[in-house]
Amino acid sequence: MAEGLVFILIAWAVAGGSPGPATLAISGTSMGLGRRAGLTLAAGVVCGSASWGIAAGLGLSAMMLAHAWIFEVLRYAGAAYLGFLALKSLRAVWRGGVVAVTLSRTGSRLFAKGLALHLTNPKAIFSWGAVYAVALPAGADMAAVWSLFGALIAVSMLVFFGYALLFSTAAIAAGYARAKRGFDLVFGLMFGAAAAKIFTTRVEAP
Repeated sequence: MAEGLVFILIAWAVAGGSPGPATLAISGTSMGLGRRAGLTLAAGVVCGSASWGIAAGLGLSAMMLAHAWIFEVLRYAGAAYLGFLALKSLRAVWRGGVVAVTLSRTGSRLFAKGLALHLTNPKAIFSWGAVYAVALPAGADMAAVWSLFGALIAVSMLVFFGYALLFSTAAIAAGYARAKRGFDLVFGLMFGAAAAKIFTTRVEAP
């Protein structure tokens, strides 16, 4: 069981650290506004992920599948939000302004951006449900569920806060400053691609 858990945690870290809206937002904010801002946004992402983890642990993924309209509302909201970030980034390329994910400089708004990125991604709850189903034996009690939740969210914290620390280093921030419009273009295209993917992809039960 211990070896299997290590494998699951490694896979969780790889999946969480792969390029996506959350890691893109954290890296862009960290490069553009610095370490504190990046860590604040990452905290919002972690809280959003934890919210879905708790929901899946309580069995709410099954409720979402039973009431498809809940998932559809979240799916459209997520696609719209990512589309909004894409348009802001592409407008920044045209105007030479600040990248979309760094428009809000207050801590509370940065935290809210990170939280929104995960709460508007309904696929996250099914990812949590799938890992619970794989990692836990049949009939596992709630203590086992919450122990696994704690291990998984700790890995998520390492990944997302690690992104903030890495991309706020002086060398990377300097590179961002030199090639800001190029970064903005990449951010816009990737946010747009993520929005299209969420809008068109249907998620099935794990």
